[in-house]
Amino acid sequence: MSPNTQNDNQAGTSRKIKSGPRAIALVGPYGSGKTSLLESIAAITGTIQRKGSVPAGNTLGDASPEARARQMSVEVNTLCTSWLDEEFTFLDCPGSIEFLGDTLNILPGVDAAVVVCEPEPAKAVLLQPYLKRLSDAGIPHMIFVNKFDKARDSLLALLAVLKDVSDRPPLLRQLPIWDQGVATGFVDLALERAFAYRPHAASEVVDIADVRREKEARFEMLEKLADHDEHLMEELLTEVEPSRDEVFGDIRRELAEGQVVPVLIGSAEGDNGVRRLLKALRHDVPDVTVAAERAGVSGEPAVVVLKTMHGGHGGKLSLVRVLSGHLKDGAVLHGEGGRESRIGGIFALCGDRQIKRHAAEAGDTVALARLEAFNTGEILSTAKDGGGRATTEILTPVHRLAVAVKDRKDEVKLTTAIARLCEEDPSLRFEQNGEMQEMILAGQGEIHLKVALDRMASRHGLHLEAHPPRVPYRETIRKPTTARGRHKRQTGGHGQFGDVVLEIRPLPRGSGFVFEDRIKGGVVPKQWIGSVERGVRDYMKEGPLGFPVVDIAVALVDGSYHTVDSSDAAFQTAGRLGMSEGMPNCSPVLLEPIMRVKVHVPSDATSRVNALISGRRGALLGYDARPGWRGWDTVQAELPLAEVSDLIVDLRSLTQGVGTYEMEFDRLSELNGKLADQVVATRSAA
Repeated sequence: MSPNTQNDNQAGTSRKIKSGPRAIALVGPYGSGKTSLLESIAAITGTIQRKGSVPAGNTLGDASPEARARQMSVEVNTLCTSWLDEEFTFLDCPGSIEFLGDTLNILPGVDAAVVVCEPEPAKAVLLQPYLKRLSDAGIPHMIFVNKFDKARDSLLALLAVLKDVSDRPPLLRQLPIWDQGVATGFVDLALERAFAYRPHAASEVVDIADVRREKEARFEMLEKLADHDEHLMEELLTEVEPSRDEVFGDIRRELAEGQVVPVLIGSAEGDNGVRRLLKALRHDVPDVTVAAERAGVSGEPAVVVLKTMHGGHGGKLSLVRVLSGHLKDGAVLHGEGGRESRIGGIFALCGDRQIKRHAAEAGDTVALARLEAFNTGEILSTAKDGGGRATTEILTPVHRLAVAVKDRKDEVKLTTAIARLCEEDPSLRFEQNGEMQEMILAGQGEIHLKVALDRMASRHGLHLEAHPPRVPYRETIRKPTTARGRHKRQTGGHGQFGDVVLEIRPLPRGSGFVFEDRIKGGVVPKQWIGSVERGVRDYMKEGPLGFPVVDIAVALVDGSYHTVDSSDAAFQTAGRLGMSEGMPNCSPVLLEPIMRVKVHVPSDATSRVNALISGRRGALLGYDARPGWRGWDTVQAELPLAEVSDLIVDLRSLTQGVGTYEMEFDRLSELNGKLADQVVATRSAA
């Protein structure tokens, strides 16, 4: 066969011996085209006959109402398919950083990841949250520069930025062929062949037009490979041309060991370069034994749970990767703590379609039904002592909403629905705030929580009201006073009588509450001293400004009693009355929570973030390089909790969506002036 008639499907197929099923994650920022790439792969591998599109809302993935409405991925989509007699499962991960949790959950079970990006250098920083985590997890990964037919910048400009955002050196595998400023094909530097794109068809092998440039680019690729291969380095120094098998072997080994990140180009929309990507995955990605070793699995059949799904009438499904052994329907899987569940069905997933299977082998990615005892992130085994947990990053919530049902009869239903929602998406948190009497839903951003609320409506019929959580303000006093609380009531028979004198004084911030018994001569009998304290504490739940009182000392210094009419209730009432008489005279002041905040952003956004914090009444404490993150800073600041509720929205806007923060309570601080007046007025009107 002549070079001009050989096509992209046929070139180089003899290098690979068939191996077990692979699991490949498609990751990358929103808008890079991962869903379109999945659609292209499905069409090329024959899984679908006609490609859909994101704008038309008819893609294989993103079939949920929440994804269709937003034209964006909001959860992992799964495609089980085959290519050149090898089986693959592609896991298309959401691009928005708000759904990063779904991506992190599936990483322990994949063999490799394809990081999809656009050809614009300015957007390369968006890759770093993914490249960093893949590198830290030891997962082989390559970069697919999508939409290259629309590239406005040179590939070298993009590579220069990729070197800054990747912990591992990028390895250029393909050199674009340009015709009047448009990429019309590429040269495979390892294969030493040129390919011309054909719309929605395999690329055609053509002659290499610029041999000198191809030789230079190939030598640069070999030099990078030789950094980890002394034999190859020796060949280059002695001008010995390495064999093609040696070059491919180095690429395969160095990809698996995380020493290089191969870079390929193409356009999923036109199916350009996708077949070459599939061939690279087929030839170069290690098999499931490597993923099993990373997870610490060997011997008995074992799986790792990548995702949990609750269907309407289909019950619970657990998406798992079989890391070792042979798994049959009906087998019993064991986890930590003696828990076990029997498999109630095995299914291959293709978008929202389920294909029944009777068994699964090592390498398969399948959905198992009715694993009621287990959750995402667990490692399960047929051996009773073989369970464990995968190592995954736990994301800290950065956005919160107080939620409530519109109809009180749905409150019991709400608890069950939220539990299922959090089981499906562990990056969601549900908290009960007893003090504020609010149910708090916490997650990774505004869209993340809106999608959660939409799912509550579509899947559980629960339409929730949501608003920012109330701030737990406190109040204290600035000066001391003495007040009398006298409670006397005669109602026939036994009456009520309690009489106390209280000294109230402020304490240093953070001291809490101190009650002192300074009674002399038994003017208040000992059995009712505790009653007075309970009355004081009861009053402190809501002081003169309407908020819980902190950092005060109250001393019982005098009083009187009646041998018949005095009682526990009477002295509790007297204690409350003494506080209500005295507290307004102590110059009450409002206190607001101050949080210690660490904001993580790319360095070029640091100055903008400083201005954002200052504009929210924050106090900057300084910034430093973010440990382990090249080109990122961590800004430390103190920020009022009232200013944090929508911080993540502005922060993401300033950082192309990648900024994040973490916070912890630091102290209470006085709030004065108009802001304090507004808070008190709002409380009074409630």
